[in-house]
Amino acid sequence: MKILLRGVTRKFGSQTVLDAVDFEVGFAHTLALIGPSGGGKSTLLRLLAGLDSPDAGEILVNGEPLPQDEESLRRHRSRTGIVFQAYNLFPHLSALGNVMLPLTAVHGLDASTARDRAMDVLKRFHLAEHTAKQPGQLSGGQRQRVAIARALAVDPAFLLLDEPTSALDPEMTAEVLDVIAELRESGKPIILVTHEMGFARRSADRVAFIAQGGVLECASAEEFFDNPSKPVLKQFLERILKY
Repeated sequence: MKILLRGVTRKFGSQTVLDAVDFEVGFAHTLALIGPSGGGKSTLLRLLAGLDSPDAGEILVNGEPLPQDEESLRRHRSRTGIVFQAYNLFPHLSALGNVMLPLTAVHGLDASTARDRAMDVLKRFHLAEHTAKQPGQLSGGQRQRVAIARALAVDPAFLLLDEPTSALDPEMTAEVLDVIAELRESGKPIILVTHEMGFARRSADRVAFIAQGGVLECASAEEFFDNPSKPVLKQFLERILKY
């Protein structure tokens, strides 16, 4: 997968989160985005998802510019699997209902076909016995697995995961990271915002450091963690890896 940003700027009021960013990266399976809070990681993910638009510049995914008109953006979103850190599951729907909803409402599948596809992906993530449960009846790790199952059920071109383990305890974090590692082996490209440095090092093809309004460094996982070139990245890694 290839991502190209040309002069991308995104402001929120007087705050410039991304400042004329030029960035190009290609990766086979997984790109991990790391950096300080408020540095622009989630903003970049929302831009790639077509959920937000830059104030200036353009973004190309696999050589194709992201569309500007709403109808084309809707098509782009329908081909993108997105998992947010807060799950964004519908509390009144069962796990099965949450996975089926985009298949029927967005992709136009009939209920029977949507149900079969949803059940297949829920079984893949060991959720078959929980299909009738609403989100409030599931653990945090189970809810996040349902969210990932919903994103994958639409057969997206790629997956965007925004801090998928941020609200989980260590055991549930390991559970979700195992699922993401399985997805990596499936060949579906993943762009992942994460604070799990060990996982990024083991599982990412490329790691990008986003801070101070831009992408300050991007390298293979081994080079990124073993030989960072920017002082600000060295300081960041020393601080978060200290313990």
